[in-house]
Amino acid sequence: MQPDHDTQPAATAEPRNSYLEEKAFKSRTLLIFGTITDSVAADVTRRLIALNADNADAPIDVLVSSPGGHLESGDAIHDIIRFISAPVNMIGTGWVGSAATHLFLAAPRDRRVCLPNTRFLIHQPSGGAGGQATDIAIQAQEIIKARQRIAHEIARETGKPLEAVLADIERDRWLSAEEAVEYGLVSRIIQRKTELNS
Repeated sequence: MQPDHDTQPAATAEPRNSYLEEKAFKSRTLLIFGTITDSVAADVTRRLIALNADNADAPIDVLVSSPGGHLESGDAIHDIIRFISAPVNMIGTGWVGSAATHLFLAAPRDRRVCLPNTRFLIHQPSGGAGGQATDIAIQAQEIIKARQRIAHEIARETGKPLEAVLADIERDRWLSAEEAVEYGLVSRIIQRKTELNS
């Protein structure tokens, strides 16, 4: 009987994943890659709390490459980064968009850096309202409130006037690494891990 080749990689993948997880934990590094969902938020916040319990003084490095996703899931990560005592370095790579930009702003500006080819996207939240007219109106009001809240956060963390931010997020606003530094989303561009502490 031929072995089932489809099940073999799964058997060898688990120890490898455990090894990588342990190495990442010991290096105090978290990855936020892909769409931000409630399960991603639960996983990231659990790790942040565990790393903080392990050592509340040592920095945690968070690498972010995400198009965004569920705003409230991004809120959860954002708030836990500020809730814990350990300092957090946010490192942008690939692209950081929408809700991912929001959680990226949880760290103080001097701890927000990016790699050279990172792109950033800021815009207002969107929603697919449906149901009865009254419910659609309620959802529309909530989106407007979220837009104001996000604009206030960007303005506070970048030093930009609120009116300018509101105008900037009216449509998709893409920024290169250099433009993100100029805008105030990022403090500086780095190429190597050794530059984090310089």
